[in-house]
Amino acid sequence: MRKWISVLGAIAVSGSLMAGCGSKAEPGSGANAQANAAKGPDKPGKAVTIKIMNFKVEIAEQFNKLKEEYEKTHPGVKLQIDTVLGGDDYNTQLKARFASGEMPDIFNNEGYKQMDPWLEYLEDLSDQPWVKDEIAIAKEPMTRNGKVYGMPVGLEGLGFVYNKDMFAKAGITEPPKTLTQLEDAAKKLQAAGMQPFVNTFDNWFGLGFHAIDNAFAKQPDPNAFIKGLNDGSAKFTDNAIFKDWVHLFDLDIKYGNKNALTTDYNNATTMFATGKGAINQGGNWLQPVLDKLSPGMNVGIMPMPINDDEKMNDKLFVGPANNWVIYNKSPVKNEAKEFLNWLVSSEAGQKYLTKEFKFIPAFSNIKANPADIGPLSAAVQQYIDKGKVLGWHWAKFPDGAAQEFGASMQKYIAQKISSEQMLAEFQAAWDKMKSR
Repeated sequence: MRKWISVLGAIAVSGSLMAGCGSKAEPGSGANAQANAAKGPDKPGKAVTIKIMNFKVEIAEQFNKLKEEYEKTHPGVKLQIDTVLGGDDYNTQLKARFASGEMPDIFNNEGYKQMDPWLEYLEDLSDQPWVKDEIAIAKEPMTRNGKVYGMPVGLEGLGFVYNKDMFAKAGITEPPKTLTQLEDAAKKLQAAGMQPFVNTFDNWFGLGFHAIDNAFAKQPDPNAFIKGLNDGSAKFTDNAIFKDWVHLFDLDIKYGNKNALTTDYNNATTMFATGKGAINQGGNWLQPVLDKLSPGMNVGIMPMPINDDEKMNDKLFVGPANNWVIYNKSPVKNEAKEFLNWLVSSEAGQKYLTKEFKFIPAFSNIKANPADIGPLSAAVQQYIDKGKVLGWHWAKFPDGAAQEFGASMQKYIAQKISSEQMLAEFQAAWDKMKSR
């Protein structure tokens, strides 16, 4: 979910950094846009360009292939795809483009509270044909007052991605489901001469979003806990789940790679893909990257236990892998709608979503072959089928809180503050950001 530089250096991101090239295209004709495109643009030489700002760098290469196929079958329509670093960099660039009057036609939004600043600029997609096939877990983040404002990219599961061959070599016969079992596995890996965890602590994103979600998701009622943080009736500092979560964080640090604070996402995933570490926090979004770096790698995904309650911990964190939204003042918003509908309704679009992007479909009408979506997505799908899932909650945080969480966690990793001080800083950050 983050940007690659050297590992994906060979990937040409179509239309990159061309935000200043605004489209001069004529508006489309809604449901007839595809038919009109087949005859060519209304005015010769006036090609319709749909500017897409893509959050998911792991599919950059595959997205460019999709672009070529779409343009061949839709003469007169061009896709300008700009893949941008996830997290803060994405939002910063999006805001900068809005301020300069160069908004993309299609961009990403996580929904819930993260939708608030953009709601007045989002096209209402409630009447789109794909809405009826959208599954409930994917529809919720982008639904407001009964209206649907975004199309889910796909479903993703977050946990610990692990190397099955390294586990087998260390004598670990099944993935751990409790904190004690996880530490036993780490000790066995070390004893066999292997690095247990590969950590990337250089950026707030994986810390302030992914790692901390564990403690939010395992609250008896996560939404009630968040409401309590907002009204002052709940605190990080006296919450038992957060105190247990610190124990997992300690274990992760203790058995992780040296210099993790300067290990970026690119290097950490390369280390994992090349067998220099057995466990990496991540999700099925890594599958296209692992396929490129280590084809046929024997990988699985397992829970992230914070204590020894197996029932609580034997679950993955699952949610929509961001959402596609359309700028409601876009001159090509009808063509943009046509493209999104093609993506989830056509045979070619569905092929890219599953076989090329390795996504778990967020629509009931799309059936994914486990062999097409890869072992990580297939494993996540099994957790979904068994009901062993918890949610993603970072989109409900006050704006800027996740960055503050990440900074505090980095100080804790560097042993500059205690766990009690870290939780106190979480509280201070939330209290500061919620009032903005």
